[in-house]
Amino acid sequence: MPDRTPQLTIEEVRHIAILCRVGATDEELERLREQLTHILEQFQVLQEIDTEGVPPTGHSVALHSVMRDDEPGPSYPAEEVLANAPRQEDDYFRVRAVLE
Repeated sequence: MPDRTPQLTIEEVRHIAILCRVGATDEELERLREQLTHILEQFQVLQEIDTEGVPPTGHSVALHSVMRDDEPGPSYPAEEVLANAPRQEDDYFRVRAVLE
């Protein structure tokens, strides 16, 4: 692959590391410089792809919901729902207050 993207400098990588709050040794900075430069090269390859006439999309495959439609139906009787409630008051669950 021809070199189309300028190499990042150590100073640029050090600045990126500071912004990301990542401590790195000089050896690690050099490795990061190589890796980040490679990532930028991959973006350059993507920039060269002809996308004329390709409609924008949010997903590469059609999506469908695996959930059933939410349709109203008959409720369970209150007595059955509250049967195992540790505390209840009338037809409601009784819970401790969480806000003062």
